[in-house]
Order: sequence, then C-alpha cells, then structure tokens
Amino acid sequence: MSSDGINTGRRRFLIGATSAVGAAGAVGIAVPFVGSWNPSARAKAAGAPVKADVGKLEPGQMVVIAWRGQPVYVVNRTEEMLASLPKLNDELKDPESEISIQPDYISGLERALRPELLVVVGLCTHLGCAPKFRPEVGAADLGGDAWLGGFFCPCHGSKFDLSGRVYSGVPASTNLVVPPYSFEGENVLVIGVDTEVA
Repeated sequence: MSSDGINTGRRRFLIGATSAVGAAGAVGIAVPFVGSWNPSARAKAAGAPVKADVGKLEPGQMVVIAWRGQPVYVVNRTEEMLASLPKLNDELKDPESEISIQPDYISGLERALRPELLVVVGLCTHLGCAPKFRPEVGAADLGGDAWLGGFFCPCHGSKFDLSGRVYSGVPASTNLVVPPYSFEGENVLVIGVDTEVA
C-alpha cells in the first residue's frame, strides 16, 4: 500500500472528525445564544409580560396565572354575575374603586377591559393571603342570601365581590389590585403590558 493512500485516508478522517467537532461546537454556542432571547426566570419575576390563552375559559370559571411571582385571577363572569354587581354598592368600602390600585383605563363596576373578564391580583389587600374563589350564590358560611358570589380570604375573613371590590367591616382596606394588562387578538391575555402600549 502506498504512502499516498494512507495519507489520503488519514486526511479524510481528520477532516471529517474536525468538521464534526466544529459543528458540535457551533451548536453548543448557538443553543444558549438563541435561548438567551427568551425572558429569564429573573426577568419574568421582575415583571416581564406573561401571555395566556383565555379563549377556552368557560363562563363562571376562574384560572390562575403566575405573574411577578404573584397569582393573577382571571374570571369569565356570566351575565348573572355581572347583573349582581350594582346590588352590592351599599355593602362595599370602595364601590367606585376611587382609592384602589388599578390602571387608569379600568373603570366602572366591572373593573375590566371586557366586562365578562375580570383580571385581578389574587392577594388579599390586608396581609397578602390568597382569597378563595367562591362563586356560589347564597353560601351559608358567607352570609347566606346576602352572598352573591366573590372571593373570601380565610386568613382573617375579608370578602370581595365578583369585581374584586372589598366589603365593609372586614380587615382588607382596598379592592383587589388590577394589574396592567391588554389583549392580543380575541383570546390572548397579556399581563404586564398596558392596553395603551399594546
């Protein structure tokens, strides 16, 4: 066998091996680089926007979405739930949300961009416990016929209606916080981006 045959074989082997190692190195560098385009866990915790498809949320149901390390409650309110809101004004501390934390573009009894979709931070404004969603009307443990559905904080007994407005005579001082939010298209909720910016 000639030395040219041996050298050619070695050369092909070395070129192939070097190419394979180079390609693996390029992939190794590219994957973290492309991954760095996505918001990190730290960025999400600091307030990076969070998107959620709420198109399949049934009327009367609630879903919890994590944003900035906090639970955000999204409730698809029924016509009956919306109709109950004006009936409670005399029972509430801040029925018009004058002292509550919410974006300027949120107003009215619904406290929402779309009347049927309530979006509130799921932390009691007393000491930060997570209120329970209690949509059932007439719950005996929450006042019987006077209870038209809402949120109940079992820690210290604070109650909120189906717009997150706080009842009078409970420890919580203000309504549940409405975070900045907007919509992309019909069904994608974006928490953390104001509707004026979107």
